[in-house]
Amino acid sequence: MFIESDVVIGDRVTVKCGVQLWDGVRIGDDVFIGPNATFTNDLFPRSKVYPEKFLGTVVEAGASIGANATILAGTTIGSGAMIGAGAVVTRSVPPNAIVVGNPARIVGYVSDKDDASQAPEAGGQGVSETAVPGVKLYRMPSFADMRGSLSVGDFDGFLPFQAKRYFLVYGVPTQETRGEHAHKRCHQFLVCVAGSVRVLADDGRRRIDVELNSPDQGIHLPPMIWGTQYRYSKDAVLLVFASESYDSDEYIRDYGTFKTLANAGA
Repeated sequence: MFIESDVVIGDRVTVKCGVQLWDGVRIGDDVFIGPNATFTNDLFPRSKVYPEKFLGTVVEAGASIGANATILAGTTIGSGAMIGAGAVVTRSVPPNAIVVGNPARIVGYVSDKDDASQAPEAGGQGVSETAVPGVKLYRMPSFADMRGSLSVGDFDGFLPFQAKRYFLVYGVPTQETRGEHAHKRCHQFLVCVAGSVRVLADDGRRRIDVELNSPDQGIHLPPMIWGTQYRYSKDAVLLVFASESYDSDEYIRDYGTFKTLANAGA
């Protein structure tokens, strides 16, 4: 392998054969880098022409990079992320995301396996616990006949909080992610009223990844839960009820900051 001069490598890092680590690369603790993975530090290279400063690339703690992956300059690979073999990473990867392909796209998230994290079956109703304390899956009452289907919920008796606002998310390209933040005070209740979307819920120690694919399904995300929505179907419409009016200061948008705060209150 080759390591240039301005490189930082953390503790307990595995670097396999055929890897190049150029100036500006920063590798966190417990990272795995597979054979022939390639990093870059110049998006517009010319022979014998050097930028004043090479673009930095950061691989955060616990991430894994598969064999023959290519990481473009200026990107950040989030903590716990997994880069598939041969992937070409052209933009930053969120924490715990699994990406594959060229260009790399998110296909999932590293999450805890939990058989209990499934809502009651279609046709029934009720609330089920998940592996993440406080996060619950709901199956709302629904009625169907030859005229169509109806799903209903009473705000006073069904929502686990008093809703102050709602918003709709739609027209999201399938490769894009939404959310990627936590709230200090705000509760949210998500219902995919058309199409399907995957929802990741993370309390800083445990994660679940569930699919909402029916308008009689819902998920409650309480405060201090990192929420991410991804893999939207082309026709997906996500309805979100929130307990608070919009306040930008109430958001936590950095995953590292969120983990620190969440684990401090654990």
